[in-house]
Amino acid sequence: MSEEQKKLLQTQLWAIANELRGKMDADEFRDYILGFIFYKYLSEKQYLYANTLLETEDIKDYINVTDKDDLEAIREESLIKLGYFLKPTELFSAMAKKGNANTETESNFILEDLERILNSIEQSTMGTESEDDFNQLFEDLDLSSTKLGRSADKRNELIAKVLLHLDKIDFALEDTESDVIGDAYEYLISQFASGAGKKAGEFYTPQQVSKILAQIVTSGKKRLKNVYDPTCGSGSLLLRVAREVEVDEFYGQELNRTTYNLCRMNMILHDVHYRQFDIRQEDTLREPQHKELRFEAIVANPPFSAKWTGKNNPLNENDDRFSQYGKLAPTSKADFAFLQHMIYQLADNGTMACVMPHGVLFRGAAEGVIRKYLINDLNYLDAVIGLPPNIFFGTSIPTSILVLSKCRVHDDNILFIDTSKEFEKDGNKNKLSEEHIDKIVKTFKERQTIDKYSYVASLEEIVENDYNLNIPRYVDTFEEEKPIDLNAVSDQLRALENDINETDKTIADFCKQLDIKTPF
Repeated sequence: MSEEQKKLLQTQLWAIANELRGKMDADEFRDYILGFIFYKYLSEKQYLYANTLLETEDIKDYINVTDKDDLEAIREESLIKLGYFLKPTELFSAMAKKGNANTETESNFILEDLERILNSIEQSTMGTESEDDFNQLFEDLDLSSTKLGRSADKRNELIAKVLLHLDKIDFALEDTESDVIGDAYEYLISQFASGAGKKAGEFYTPQQVSKILAQIVTSGKKRLKNVYDPTCGSGSLLLRVAREVEVDEFYGQELNRTTYNLCRMNMILHDVHYRQFDIRQEDTLREPQHKELRFEAIVANPPFSAKWTGKNNPLNENDDRFSQYGKLAPTSKADFAFLQHMIYQLADNGTMACVMPHGVLFRGAAEGVIRKYLINDLNYLDAVIGLPPNIFFGTSIPTSILVLSKCRVHDDNILFIDTSKEFEKDGNKNKLSEEHIDKIVKTFKERQTIDKYSYVASLEEIVENDYNLNIPRYVDTFEEEKPIDLNAVSDQLRALENDINETDKTIADFCKQLDIKTPF
């Protein structure tokens, strides 16, 4: 599928999404349209896989299979390969057809059938390896919500219409070389994020930032054993890493239930097999779900300066993730708590890149103590990259990327990069272009000092600055103003005065001709 065709598909899906919008907020109609797209995806995967199993049978089309033994055989194979099972009568196309049937000959009411089918998908996984990955995956699709219509008939009419539009769209799942539906899903998530205000940061990291993080943690590698995101949102960061190198296993944790479901859907839609990912729903700082594991790559965009239990929970003092630093992150700002958690989970050969607010670079008190220990005792901090302001949804504050490694090659210095003035305008937001991204990653890899852009600071310089990492201390971006030629300015003022005098004379002459007073 060409890029033009992909963009057309994205435009079509966004138009269908807006069919559902009505009076719903962005995050509400997001859950419906993405849920229906996911159902269509599962149906098409089931249909294609079943047909491969039927290649040697008399009946070649899964739609026409009715024999119970045949269906049971397909079910068993599907649960192993796909992780779920759909009967022919439960496929998306069957529901779209029924919902738009001629009411004079047959009923087109599908709400009850649809709800049963979505539950059936989850129930088909009970007792199998994929059970956790599909458990309550469709819980946010409330088909009885009055926001879809005041009456059941109105809701049925709207949903049937949306299913019909979606049924006409080809997801090109047979094109194994192109992730058409995955790209479209990411596009929709970004569109919803742009309209979700402050909530957007909970589930989406702009792709421009994702690219930087992914290219940094995969630098010099062709394959990763695993990748982890402790605040994974919709999973966009994890999936971005897989675009750079092969990844064997994906791990993530997410607090928000709806976003957790969105992440699992996103994984499956990007054709990540259910055995390859383990996404959990829980508070990462209070209930870490993968604490026994270590990860070769970690990427994250934690919530900025979130509240956490800190010293109010005595257990934190003895938690292996935080205890060695001498201080706990303040309860009002969990930034360093997330950083410490990621360091604990990082493998000895691993690299992590995470987005943080600028305050972590210079704030004092407990955070200053933690920062000093991180640099002086552990020496894990490899680079600090300052990003432009106003590139994230939901906040306009400037942010930074911290790169840490337990196996640093350049362990006697820290690289600082300042991109705060290198961006393009994108509506009311700022964004990094491909050229900006390439420059950042190239500078990181080559560890260059570039005038007014980057600087390799020795650890001695860091100590002299009392472990303050504020980027302007290391990268001087000050631009001297050009000297003003006062004589030239004087000449310009005299010329203007002459022009004004000539204009006044012209106006006075007109006034005299009209026999009226001059205005001066």
